[in-house]
Amino acid sequence: MSPDALFPEFDSDQYPQKVVSLKLRGGDRECETPFHQHRKGQLVLATHGHVTCKIDDGIWMVPTHCAVWIPSQVPHSNRISPDAQICMLFIDPKIPNLPQKSCTLSISPLVRELILHLTTQIQDYKAQSATAKLVDVLMHELVKMPREQFDFPIPKEPRLNKIAQDLLANPDNRETIAQWAAKFAMSERTLARLVKQEVGVTFGRWRGQLHIVIALRELSSGYSVQRVSEDLGYESVSAFITFFKKTLGRPPKQYINGNT
Repeated sequence: MSPDALFPEFDSDQYPQKVVSLKLRGGDRECETPFHQHRKGQLVLATHGHVTCKIDDGIWMVPTHCAVWIPSQVPHSNRISPDAQICMLFIDPKIPNLPQKSCTLSISPLVRELILHLTTQIQDYKAQSATAKLVDVLMHELVKMPREQFDFPIPKEPRLNKIAQDLLANPDNRETIAQWAAKFAMSERTLARLVKQEVGVTFGRWRGQLHIVIALRELSSGYSVQRVSEDLGYESVSAFITFFKKTLGRPPKQYINGNT
């Protein structure tokens, strides 16, 4: 399925309405749209399967109970799994209290149902219509949704960018921060300080965020916990489960089953 088929002549900025929506289904294989941007901000919600959003400074995972928020005029692309069912909201940037930066939002059942209902309505609705009133309720609830960290930041700093790209290509790489530092003729302390300065977290947490992004993507696609742990280079399934539970509060199977 081509990107044009995935987004059939839909231009959110042609609509004067403050919020419009679009519902999509994945094709017979994974599809990725080209980088693009628009005036309206975009909320990407996966009701089945998964979406991976590439934004200029990171990669964001959309598990089935969450949505990624992409602000106005931010270049991005969306990679959609074959089994995915996606709802997208396009929101006027003048609406107050929306996040100023890209982020993952935890979506409540109420907000999810409001979004699903909106996708079934005519999008060129009138200002005083029932649909417009539904949009007002939706926006009132959406801005209250808590944020999650299902992203892998990709720094622009050349050395960290190289590490990020290497980790993306080889997520099972278990080299220590000392080994990475040696590759760039740096001390371990200097690299640790650089990561903290550019990314805002420790090296271990940074790599862990990538593992969560990949784990959620693969688990949502039906991969076994053992397969995921092997793909991420863990010495044992139990070590991966311990990491996952420590990060997200529940073991992998329980987490996925509770959010599908």
